[in-house]
Amino acid sequence: MRNILYKLMALTLLGGSIATAWLWMDVSNYLDTPLPLEAPQSYELQHGSNYIRVVNELTAAGMITRPRYLRWYGRLSGAARRIKAGEYLISPGTTPRQLVKLLTSGKVRQYALTIVEGWTFRQMMQAVNAEAALKHSLKDLDDKAIMQRLGHPGEHPEGRFLPDTYHFPKGLSDIAFLRRAYDAMQVYLQQEWEQRAVGLPYKTPYEALIMASIVEKETGLASERRAIAGVFIRRLQKRMRLQTDPTVIYGMGKQYKGNIRKRDLQRDTPYNTYRHFGLPPTPIALPGRNAIYASLHPDESRNIYFVARGDGSHHFSATLKEHNEAVIRYQLKGRRRPFSSYNPK
Repeated sequence: MRNILYKLMALTLLGGSIATAWLWMDVSNYLDTPLPLEAPQSYELQHGSNYIRVVNELTAAGMITRPRYLRWYGRLSGAARRIKAGEYLISPGTTPRQLVKLLTSGKVRQYALTIVEGWTFRQMMQAVNAEAALKHSLKDLDDKAIMQRLGHPGEHPEGRFLPDTYHFPKGLSDIAFLRRAYDAMQVYLQQEWEQRAVGLPYKTPYEALIMASIVEKETGLASERRAIAGVFIRRLQKRMRLQTDPTVIYGMGKQYKGNIRKRDLQRDTPYNTYRHFGLPPTPIALPGRNAIYASLHPDESRNIYFVARGDGSHHFSATLKEHNEAVIRYQLKGRRRPFSSYNPK
């Protein structure tokens, strides 16, 4: 009788060991088998959620097929206590083990918003306000109020945000996003200011920023930025008017309908560089890194004029005579007739 009991106990233990081994193999196999995903899925782990709730939500969403196994793994591995709130992007091919690692990593899904070189502040704000992944609090505010919210009261907003592609998690505030772009501009502008060429006619980095915004709007080809910057810088040094259309357009505001008329060039606004000497009072757009660099490292030619060739490039001239010939060639199609700087004598 005693031998029979021993045999039964042995068989029970053996059976239990086999069952445990089989279960562990099944769990391990499940943990390393890709989830049933045909396309990337987004999952937002809410603040205050516990691990059981997360597993239940993933199961309801069809991403988890054996929730009990995932609950066991989370408890035994300690991962259940380390999950972090945020939105996660779960890609096809992800295994349950990798999923749990992702939810404890804090590597939340990143969205991207690009601030385009040459945009105005208003155009940038339209893009920011339209970005659904940001948390909005600035939509109904004017420029002055926005700058005050950003911690820079009294500053004109134009040109102060660095064009770039910025990545951010869902729910970031529009204020935090704009502060990041603002700070990036200050850092880059200061770095380039400290390494600027000698003899430039700027008193402050802000004046260089104003010039950079003009260069940004005037440049059709990236290779011409330093040449265009050089033209405007030499005009400042020679006490010539800048006479650049983009500043006139900016000063016209909503009155600009696609072309500049003679009376627009005669209109007295602070941004009309056909009437006023020196730089306009503020930037006229958001200049990119290359425009800032060009404005602080201009070319070293003698050119003080340029005219559009009609293909996006420009013809640069050092004398008024050469410039007038270029205007006749590229703008008037070879026809000699009076224009603003033409003197037939």
